[in-house]
Amino acid sequence: MFIYVLNKNGKPLMLCKPRKARLLLKNGKAKVVNRTPFTIQLLYGCSGYKQPVNLGVDAGSKYIGLSATTKQKELFKATVELRQDISTLLESRRSQRRSRRSRKLRYRPARFDNRKNRKGLLAPSVQHKVDSHLTIIRKVCNILPIGNIIVETAEFDSHKLKNPCVVGIGYQHGDAEGFYNVKAAVLNRDTYSCQICGAKDTRLEIHHIQFRSQGGSDTMDNLVTLCKNCHGKVHSGELTFDKKIKSFKHATHMNIMRKRLVELLKDEFSNVFETFGYLTKFNREKLRLCKSHCIDAFVISHNFDAKLSSVEFRFRKVRRHNRQLHKAKPGKGGKRQRTQSNYIVNGFRRFDKVMFNGVECFITGKRSSGYFQLKTFDGAVIHQGVSSKRLKLLEPVKGWLVDWRMAIPSST
Repeated sequence: MFIYVLNKNGKPLMLCKPRKARLLLKNGKAKVVNRTPFTIQLLYGCSGYKQPVNLGVDAGSKYIGLSATTKQKELFKATVELRQDISTLLESRRSQRRSRRSRKLRYRPARFDNRKNRKGLLAPSVQHKVDSHLTIIRKVCNILPIGNIIVETAEFDSHKLKNPCVVGIGYQHGDAEGFYNVKAAVLNRDTYSCQICGAKDTRLEIHHIQFRSQGGSDTMDNLVTLCKNCHGKVHSGELTFDKKIKSFKHATHMNIMRKRLVELLKDEFSNVFETFGYLTKFNREKLRLCKSHCIDAFVISHNFDAKLSSVEFRFRKVRRHNRQLHKAKPGKGGKRQRTQSNYIVNGFRRFDKVMFNGVECFITGKRSSGYFQLKTFDGAVIHQGVSSKRLKLLEPVKGWLVDWRMAIPSST
């Protein structure tokens, strides 16, 4: 394990060993500026010798792989987990606003009056992923003297993923070709019969196998024909319709964000290069390395002779605050109760990293009485309600959960 070092002006230098860092801190020549990854800042001037460092970025829709390497060794390795709940929260906000308009609780103008067709506008879920890529790359550049940034982008052919045999003019012929709409195509595919009981001479309805509220789409693969009776039983839980649905949501997100990500990186950093997945796979198999996000990032950094790091950092993006101020339904007397607890309770906030009985964990739930729920980074419950008097604050929350573990063996 190495210690990350900043100079007197806050600029990144090369790493040092833990023994040297302890001596600098003991003699008052440095101070601690971050705990994970452990970073110190020098209190005196130095020559500032730097080696050329490449940062490999394995861009993704769910996970990001990062690896900073020199020709001799790997200096930084991390796997980043992105948020996947933004579209669900926006749908919840949309339904609550619609409810307020219908009940006329208070005036809110229609959404389409404020909507503007701005060029280059991305969906909030995709924009968050682009912003998270930029944020985590800045974090690495703030603790290491990065010279080159190499990003692997991917472009997916969704039509080819659905039908591997499609070629040429076949791209112009979709599943619903020759029908007025998707519903007519689904009825024809299912031979105008219920796919559970087989009834034909009854009212037929179209059912979403994966509900829209759970991220399901209106594609034919996610639609099935059911009679009215079976449809009601499926929604009430009396019947189940099990069918695996292939989701291309993350492939679509990568197609949207890949060009925007590279453009924004080139606007902010000088040496940014783009590579592709087939090159990464070829080099990884040539080096006989196992498949993982941080291993792919190591291959992308293009320092194949570097010694792999034994420590892997883990980052997870978390929600900063609950924006809903009041509960959806007023209580007795029409009083709208607040849905939020105090932002800070006894000096602790949600997602703070704390020490409890010698275990490093995170606050995942808080009560105004001063009792907290504790979990590890992997989600294991440590305690359901522990007093703040038994906790020691290690790191305040900064929008990310940060932890580390010993790296998975890299050779196949």
